[in-house]
Amino acid sequence: MNDALQATLAPALKSWIESANDPASDFPIQNLPFGVFSDAVNPQPRAGVAIGDWIVDLAALERAGLVDAHGAFDKPRLNDFIALGREKWREVRIALSGLLAHGNATLRDDETLRRRALVPRPDATMHLPVEIPGYTDFYSSKEHATNVGSMFRDPKNALLPNWSEMPIGYNGRASSVVVSGTPVRRPNGQIKLPDQDRPVYGACRKLDIELETGFIIGRGNALGEPIACEDAEAHIFGMVLLNDWSARDIQQWEYVPLGPFNSKGFATTISPWIVTLDALEPFRTATPVQEPQPLAYLRHAGDHAFEIELEVLLRAEGARQPASISRTNFKLMYWSMAQQLAHHTVGGCNTRVGDLMGSGTISGSTPQSCGSLLESTWNGRRPLKLEEGVERVFLQDGDEITLRGWCQGDGYRVGFGACAGQILAARG
Repeated sequence: MNDALQATLAPALKSWIESANDPASDFPIQNLPFGVFSDAVNPQPRAGVAIGDWIVDLAALERAGLVDAHGAFDKPRLNDFIALGREKWREVRIALSGLLAHGNATLRDDETLRRRALVPRPDATMHLPVEIPGYTDFYSSKEHATNVGSMFRDPKNALLPNWSEMPIGYNGRASSVVVSGTPVRRPNGQIKLPDQDRPVYGACRKLDIELETGFIIGRGNALGEPIACEDAEAHIFGMVLLNDWSARDIQQWEYVPLGPFNSKGFATTISPWIVTLDALEPFRTATPVQEPQPLAYLRHAGDHAFEIELEVLLRAEGARQPASISRTNFKLMYWSMAQQLAHHTVGGCNTRVGDLMGSGTISGSTPQSCGSLLESTWNGRRPLKLEEGVERVFLQDGDEITLRGWCQGDGYRVGFGACAGQILAARG
C-alpha cells in the first residue's frame, strides 16, 4: 500500500462535510464505500460514494473532470468500474479522499458543482450495486456448524469430517439477490410434518435469517485457471452485509441428497454499499487457529480476518422499537475469504466481476451471538423474549430484520449501513 493510499486511512483525517466527522457515522472519510443510487432530480441510477449524510455523485464529478473512470460511473451497475481494476479503484479513492478532506476548496467552494455532486442520502433511492452473474454461499463459521450439527446429529460428532478440511459451500440463486429495503415474500413449498407420511404444500412455518457478510469479485479468473490462496484478496473488490433468508421446514425436507433449493432461492438481501478491502485494511486480525493444518493450496501467510462487529435487530409488527437479538464478530470465521475463493476455483471454476460470495452464517459461542433464529431458539424450543411480552421462535409476517456491521476505529467507525427487509405474507 503506497503512501497516498495509506493517507486515506489516517484516523485523524477529517472532512469538510461535517456529518462525516460524527464518531457514530457509518460513513466517515476513511470509508468511502461505493453504491448505485437515483433521486427525484435525476432518476437515472448511477454510481455514488457515501460520506456522512450525503452521497457523492461520481458521474457528476467525472463530467467535471475531477475523477476518471472512462464513463463507468454513469451506469446503473458498478461492474464496468470494478472491471477497470485495482489500481483504478485506488486512484479514485485517493482522488475522492483529497476532494473531501478538510481544507480542500475545489468542490467545497464550487457551489454550482457541489449542488450537482452532493445528494442527501435520505433523498436517494438505493439500487442493487452490481449485476451479479453468480452467487455462492459458504458454511464457514465453526460455531454455527457445531450448533446445527449438535441440534440434528450427535453433539459428539457435530462437525462432519470434511468440514475442517475445506470451506463447504453451495451454488445459490443470483436472480433473487435483492438490495436492502426490498420486502421479502414468505415462500410456499413442500413441508414434511413429523406425524404424516407424505409432505404437505403450504407456506413456510419456520422462516429464518442468516447473519452473513458477502464479498464481491473484482477480478475474475479464466475457466480452468484456479486462484491461488495468497493471491485471492487481489480478486476481491469489497464486502457487503448479507441476509440469506431461509425456510427451515422446507430446507429440512429437501436438502437430502443435494442440499438447499427452494428453501434458499426466494430471497437473499445485501446492503447497498460495498466497503472496499482498502477501507477495511486497518482492521485486519488473525484468523482462528485451524486444526488440522489445511492442505497446501488453502494456506496463506499473515492476517486474513477482519474485526467487523455485527448486530441483528428485529422489529416485530407494531413494536415501537427494534430489539437487538444477536451480536457477534466476523473475525470468528474459521475459513477466510481468501480460502473460500481459492477452494471455489481449485477445480477450475471461473469467476466473473460482480460475483457474490456469502460467508455463511456468522455465530459466536453464546446464545446472544447466534446468527440465526434456528440456533438462538434451538429450533423453536427456546423462544426469544422481546418487548411487551412478545416472543419469537421464527419470523412472523410483518416482522422487519435489520443487519448492521461496523469496524471501530480511533474516533471513527467504518460501517456498512443497513441490510433490511420486512416479511410479507405468502401468496395464497
